[in-house]
Amino acid sequence: MRFIFIHIFLLFASVSIGQLMDIGVFTRSRTFYIELKVEEGSYSLIGDTSVLEELNKGRIIVIRRSGSKVSCNLTGKGEMMFPSIRLVPTTNNSKLRYKIPKWKERIYDDGVKITSVSGKLIIVNQVDMDDYLSGVLLSEGGRGKPLEYYKVQALMSRTYALKNRDRHKKEGYQLCDNVHCQAYHKTSNDEKIRKATRATSGLIIVTKTSNEPISTYFSANCGGQTCEASYVWNTDVDYITSFIDTFCIHTKQAKWIKKIPKYQWKSFLEKHYGVKEEKYGNLLYNFKQESRKAFYIHPSLGVPLRDLRKKFRLKSTFFSTRSEGDYIVLEGRGFGHGVGLCQEGAMEMARQGFNFKQIALFYFSNVRIINYYKAHFFEQQEEGW
Repeated sequence: MRFIFIHIFLLFASVSIGQLMDIGVFTRSRTFYIELKVEEGSYSLIGDTSVLEELNKGRIIVIRRSGSKVSCNLTGKGEMMFPSIRLVPTTNNSKLRYKIPKWKERIYDDGVKITSVSGKLIIVNQVDMDDYLSGVLLSEGGRGKPLEYYKVQALMSRTYALKNRDRHKKEGYQLCDNVHCQAYHKTSNDEKIRKATRATSGLIIVTKTSNEPISTYFSANCGGQTCEASYVWNTDVDYITSFIDTFCIHTKQAKWIKKIPKYQWKSFLEKHYGVKEEKYGNLLYNFKQESRKAFYIHPSLGVPLRDLRKKFRLKSTFFSTRSEGDYIVLEGRGFGHGVGLCQEGAMEMARQGFNFKQIALFYFSNVRIINYYKAHFFEQQEEGW
């Protein structure tokens, strides 16, 4: 009996790992028609619920908006209209080339569903989770990174996808292809990235207390110390703490310098916060930040460092200032908000031999890594599935 249960569980797990995600692509485009080419494999062309044709490698089909429906021309049948048209892969490793006016062509794995809503086509890549994550890792992180770094990024991206999977439910898909969700501009043929997503398949980061997926914050470089979430968003996060990170301090984005005219600095502080040079004198331009702070000079002045970063387009809030003639000189550290995982620190950890779990648990506290599909399976068992 125990053997049968394990066998059923493994079968279930193997099927679940092939979970499809609905990702809206070309979401910033007002699209009226799209040309699809079978790049690899083969597909079934489905109009609403009917199989219309089998499309093999090299086949091109054009789909257009027709009022509230979508249409395509079929050999010997002419133009046909449906509420939706789908291309469903019938072979492994199937890929489609997407071509729409004024946009660079893209290639995506797996299938697509197309509908017409509010006067434009809604194009949804129906893609296996790990295929989707491979595209995200390539779009967000690029090539040539250490394998264990790709694994931790896959872990974080999968956690994000599951935590936010209904973010665009009203629009007819789960996540978009832009940085509003996760950048996803093409499939990945990078074997190292593919290996990383397969090696972490099903794994996500959850809180120890509620077992909920965490918010996987990250920035390019923390400058040697990670930042409290409350310094950026006015709210504490249980699994985010500020700590010294020496793994990123010798990388290219660890330090920066910027000069700003004093009159601009003075005008901003006076206009928005009532902080005047007449009262504070040269103190207005001299500020030391040896460890991360939330406010400029002193909290009593009420000048959040995040506001200064936004106004003057600074690389980070981790900076000190000094007066130099008619300028205020900012000597800063890091690139980004500094909350959560430091990408360049994580890359260095990977180079030094740390594995992806060690890297994730270094940057996020009071969390654990679980297999989402196994956990979901046992939840269903308890509920009488």
